Amino acid sequence: MTWLAAVSTGVTPESTQHAIGYPTLFVLVLLGALVPVVPTGALVSSAAVVAFHQTAPFALALVFVTASAAAFLGDMTLYWLGRRGMGSKNGSRWLEAIRSRAPEDRLTQAQGKLAGHGVAVLVLSRLVPAGRIPVMLACLMAEWPMRRFARGNLPACLAWSVTYQLIGILGGSLFSEPWQGVVAAVALTVVISVAPSVWKRVRRPAEQS
Repeated sequence: MTWLAAVSTGVTPESTQHAIGYPTLFVLVLLGALVPVVPTGALVSSAAVVAFHQTAPFALALVFVTASAAAFLGDMTLYWLGRRGMGSKNGSRWLEAIRSRAPEDRLTQAQGKLAGHGVAVLVLSRLVPAGRIPVMLACLMAEWPMRRFARGNLPACLAWSVTYQLIGILGGSLFSEPWQGVVAAVALTVVISVAPSVWKRVRRPAEQS
């Protein structure tokens, strides 16, 4: 990928990144929205680090637009596939994939919050690690139409993109070399992702004792 090449060589081929880097970011974030195993937050933060060190105007704005659009399109596609599965007698593999990533306790919690707060829960779900899929499944089970889901999902994707870009900008501003900022940004996104699960494991023995 162009960003990795730029980081490893210390050279930023900006014209090449415009031709390859942004489409690559778009495809990877889109894939990550459909198959939630790709670390899309880390990708956006890394892209923001490289854009922060560029001289090209609007580099950060292009990262924001690319990541937001890809996340929105991926979410809407996955929701559409989920709705088709809900309406099918035999379901679908996409619906089954969504269900498999939404534990019963988190789904119940998401349904309760969705009933009480509506679209606001959908907006926040993308900012909470592992929060997107349970809330999406809750929306499917509540039979939200595509238009209603889109109204909440658009600001959710915009807020998500801004948040991870800010992480990347913070990493890029702390170090003079882009690769150092990328390492810092990736490390920070990993910590943010695993912190809730670690906290739950720490709290569980304390509550049982």
